[in-house]
Amino acid sequence: MPILKKNTGLYTDHYELTMAQGYLLSGKQDVQAGFDYFFRKNPYDGGFVIFAGLQNLLDVIKNYKFDSDDCKYLESVGFQKPFINYLKDFSFKGNIYSVREGEVVFPNEPVLRVEGNLIETQLIESLLLNIINFQSLIATKAARMRLVADDRQLVDFGLRRAQGLGAIHASRAAMIGGFNSSSNVLSARLYNFDSSGTMAHSWVQTFNDELDAFQEFVKLYPDHSVLLVDTYDTLNQGIPNAIKVAKQLEENGNKLVGIRLDSGDLASLSKSARKQLDSEGLDYVKIIVSNQLDEYLIRSLREQKAPVDGFGVGTSLVIGKGSGALDGVYKLSYVNNRPTMKVSENMAKMTLPGKKNIYRFTEPDGTFAFDGIELLNAKIPERIFYPKQMSHYNIGDMEFEELLVKVMENGNNIANPIGVKEIARFCKSRLSQLKPESKRFENPHIFMVGLGDELKNLQEKLKKEIL
Repeated sequence: MPILKKNTGLYTDHYELTMAQGYLLSGKQDVQAGFDYFFRKNPYDGGFVIFAGLQNLLDVIKNYKFDSDDCKYLESVGFQKPFINYLKDFSFKGNIYSVREGEVVFPNEPVLRVEGNLIETQLIESLLLNIINFQSLIATKAARMRLVADDRQLVDFGLRRAQGLGAIHASRAAMIGGFNSSSNVLSARLYNFDSSGTMAHSWVQTFNDELDAFQEFVKLYPDHSVLLVDTYDTLNQGIPNAIKVAKQLEENGNKLVGIRLDSGDLASLSKSARKQLDSEGLDYVKIIVSNQLDEYLIRSLREQKAPVDGFGVGTSLVIGKGSGALDGVYKLSYVNNRPTMKVSENMAKMTLPGKKNIYRFTEPDGTFAFDGIELLNAKIPERIFYPKQMSHYNIGDMEFEELLVKVMENGNNIANPIGVKEIARFCKSRLSQLKPESKRFENPHIFMVGLGDELKNLQEKLKKEIL
């Protein structure tokens, strides 16, 4: 996103800078540290999260610098000269390990690890959380809609309802989660996906009558017209006028692409519209619906067998309606190769110490069985401990894969640049491996994530030492 690539030094919370200055003034600037990113709860009361935003994050970090104006500002609000001088030459030179963008992930997994000195790992915390939390939230919402839309078209209409410039990343995340196109032209250009759009009610209202409006529109766009038929009277005027125009297009060797319904009982109206269109030999004309759709309304339309070919989704998609935020956190896991952890009476709030990897085990049919987290240099776990159930599961000879890979080395992005469409294909493939019970909306199955023995033993050891 260009506005972030230009200069992102101040794209952080004040307390990150306060701690960074403290590390410098106390002589800890060269102390090495590692932080893990993870989230504690699936959004939307769902069973999974789609990890998104990684490529944007790497681009921002690579360009994370403080120019002279940034330094003057920080000095004006009280930061000290030695720290200002340090920032003048600052750039991130650490390493980042991550799961692939588009991966299906679950609570309490360290899906991204940042390594470097204390200052650089601390300074990027807020921007990392801002980018990954938001895009993962929206990609997950989009994926839920894709699950119930099946192979129907999904179009992002959310630009006008999004929170400011967040719309740019929201549209990108929607494509990763499974949408086909977006009305957001800037985002489509930046991230190389399809933009689409036809008309609003205002087009129809600027003409003397609806038929004139339709005729003029298809004259200008004979091969790409979708007519909005609910400005006045959908069944008695809008659809009959669209049929007239469709017949006129046929005489000229063209075809009407579709009609759009944006109000009323979408199930009933779409069924009536389909009958009218088909009775005139216009079975190829598609029906698109919009108006405050979400995954539940899309599912309801499908269950009612509404003959809908595509869904335009706006507000609920781009604001992550139903959750509002993903509670991803960024926690210290080691300092100078000394494992560390946060201890809490609430087991869910305890963090996992040391450098770790995630192992994904699969069933013979290729579906995901469960995930295991183990220390990086430990042997492949032979059994997994589930803290909530206080039980072990022996793995045997199950197939597995390691999920974390190095994506940034010494501040350089070493991951092959991947386009949004390719990420979306990967996401679709991984979702197909998730069992149906983890994808249902009501009371989804909790995908099991456990600890290897060495990590479990280290956590217990540190807890005793700390307490």
